[in-house]
Amino acid sequence: MLTRVKSAVANFMGGIMAGSSGSEHGGGGCGGSDLPLRFPYGRPEFLGLSQDEVECSADHIARPILILKETRRLPWATGYAEVINAGKSTHNEDQASCEVLTVKKKAGAITSTPNRNSAKRRSSLPNGEGLQLKENSESEGVSCHYWSLFDGHAGSGAAVVASRLLQHHVTEQLQDIVEILKNSAVLPPTCLGEEPDHTPANSRTLTRAASLRGGVGAPGSPSTPPTRFFTEKKIPHECLVIGALESAFKEMDLQIERERSSYSISGGCTALIVICLLGKLYVANAGDSRAIIIRNGEIIPMSSEFTPETERQRLQYLAFMQPHLLGNEFTHLEFPRRVQRKELGKKMLYRDFNMTGWAYKTIEDDDLKFPLIYGEGKKARVMATIGVTRGLGDHDLKVHDSNIYIKPFLSSAPERAPQKNTVSSHFYVEPKTKPPRNNNKKPKRKEIRLAATRGGDKGELEEGAQKVRLPVIR
Repeated sequence: MLTRVKSAVANFMGGIMAGSSGSEHGGGGCGGSDLPLRFPYGRPEFLGLSQDEVECSADHIARPILILKETRRLPWATGYAEVINAGKSTHNEDQASCEVLTVKKKAGAITSTPNRNSAKRRSSLPNGEGLQLKENSESEGVSCHYWSLFDGHAGSGAAVVASRLLQHHVTEQLQDIVEILKNSAVLPPTCLGEEPDHTPANSRTLTRAASLRGGVGAPGSPSTPPTRFFTEKKIPHECLVIGALESAFKEMDLQIERERSSYSISGGCTALIVICLLGKLYVANAGDSRAIIIRNGEIIPMSSEFTPETERQRLQYLAFMQPHLLGNEFTHLEFPRRVQRKELGKKMLYRDFNMTGWAYKTIEDDDLKFPLIYGEGKKARVMATIGVTRGLGDHDLKVHDSNIYIKPFLSSAPERAPQKNTVSSHFYVEPKTKPPRNNNKKPKRKEIRLAATRGGDKGELEEGAQKVRLPVIR
């Protein structure tokens, strides 16, 4: 128990207790540093750095700000800047990538029955949703822009692997639904291979009374359609993309878990990706990084942080349902401060997983255990170890000086989270803005920024006569 207290004090004072996470490139599974690296360490490819420049980027004294040598290397005039976090690790544990992905239907994949009028409908869609697809474009695929940011911790291994492979998982998941997405005039079929449903979304469902009267369309009537439930959810195309991204995050995390026995994949990382697909912008976030849109001078948040405080109820509920994960050394209850032995039998404020407020309870022996969530604000930690509750990797992360794994409490799913007193999906769908009708007027520029929220410092770059403030990856 004394080690728990020491670990908590170190974290509260700003230290990092990563448990037995190993060295910068080691600690990734059986054998640790004896295993080969999955990918060699480096900085984002679009920076175009030489090996000497990569080594200079790790200078903890000079701390150079790395920017793009060629501004046209990234689409949409995207800016990028990074600087190493002094004293945190030997190398920069954060990674980023940007690519143009081409999604084509898998060979032999089953899709819904093609609609004869789908090509004509696609060409007349507003907002460019059809992306000028040709009538015989089934074999051409769909292109989309992909940006990603990975805030690594306890080593750069997981961030490097995710920056190289997550886009491939995204492409693979989208391949199964690309033909359905291209035909945006028809809702996705409930079961692949079925005829597409052309029923208007606002059509009235047959009531039970009408069914009993034997009305048209009722069971037993001459025009009865094939037997099915009376009500069926209409799933929009955006939900298919969201599901594909969720599956991609899950598969990426599973791949890291499988390969850590063959390769050295150290630490873990947050994952924040942005995809522009068929005229819409999707943002998926797992971790404490942030994405925003700046439009007409207004800052629009597109993600929130997943921290021990924002996910307190999920973590407490998991510990309540599976108390063995606590190793008989932690309690899932939250108290305003550590409970002392002299307070046994007294009543103290506490909070459980099903509570947003506080109440009093009589202190028992189990309440003397170290709390599952300790600290406040940015100093809050899960099991006195880690301050982020979602991301990739961390499969070997343990509580300091114990055999208790923390991974069961860390999720790779970019799910919903509270935001400004409302429940907002962490998948943000932003329609593309229409160009102005007057060709003499230039469209107002829209900036998309991704930032790893650890420190909040920003670097300044000069772009002609315009000063552009870019987030620095900490």
